[in-house]
Amino acid sequence: MNSGSNAAGPSVAELQDLARRGRAHVIRSIAHAKGGHIGGPLSAMDMLVALYFKAMRIRPDEPDWPDRDRFVLSKGHSAIALYTVLAMRGYFPLEELNTFDAIDSRMQGHPDMTITPGVDMSSGSLGLGFSGSLGIALGARAAGKDFDTYVILGDGECNEGIVWEAAHVAQRYAVDNLVAIIDHNKLQQFGWRADAPGKRKPPYTGSQLVDRWTAFGWKVMEMDGHDMAQILPTIEEARDYRGGPVAIVAHTVKGKGVSFMENDYTWHARVPTPEERDLALAELGEPVSTTAAGGAA
Repeated sequence: MNSGSNAAGPSVAELQDLARRGRAHVIRSIAHAKGGHIGGPLSAMDMLVALYFKAMRIRPDEPDWPDRDRFVLSKGHSAIALYTVLAMRGYFPLEELNTFDAIDSRMQGHPDMTITPGVDMSSGSLGLGFSGSLGIALGARAAGKDFDTYVILGDGECNEGIVWEAAHVAQRYAVDNLVAIIDHNKLQQFGWRADAPGKRKPPYTGSQLVDRWTAFGWKVMEMDGHDMAQILPTIEEARDYRGGPVAIVAHTVKGKGVSFMENDYTWHARVPTPEERDLALAELGEPVSTTAAGGAA
């Protein structure tokens, strides 16, 4: 794999602050659109910031640069998190987040590579994005390119058979330019009922995910998906690994950053009321605003 990451770039503290502001943009965007997903985007934000501001070799002013690293958001329903990070990174104006999920917007409810700058793979149907990322990685090998492909999957998405079909193929071809990051926030939209009223069982435990990816022949790593000091070296080690594909099980919290959203499956696709929006923004240390781009970038 290549070693063309942004070695200088923002510090750990600066990346953490970017993730905090990114979460505020997500809250504003969902509230403004009156629709969309919120719990999963908040759990994935730190990892997206680490990839786009530090780990990946990209040119925001040249989105189609042939030698760029590729990224696929396989859990495409969390698109607002990807749009937010792309906007903060300079692919398009932050103000465009105000159009999220609107008719004729480039910010659709699921990523569309044909209309949105910086989106390398359309996704939405769970598992298909992951299979697409494998195709991109194999295509790079066939074309003699040294770029890497990163993909974020949901842990509930790992219930899909197509995920394991692609995992098997990646191992058989010893694809060593593909890094899969599993956003293990332990909650699906509904999932299996737990014993306690209103609670849900996780789709997998951490050890089950580790064991399953290991059984499919992948090198498996684990990290705290909210600790930037862990995220950066883990992604770097995964990128530099030779011999096959790498899966990173990232332990995260659904709804991370907002106390009343954390670990609550009902916030998978719930729209905050104006009062909830303001409370969430206050917790994130951001000014109250009805528009997605109301705060600092």
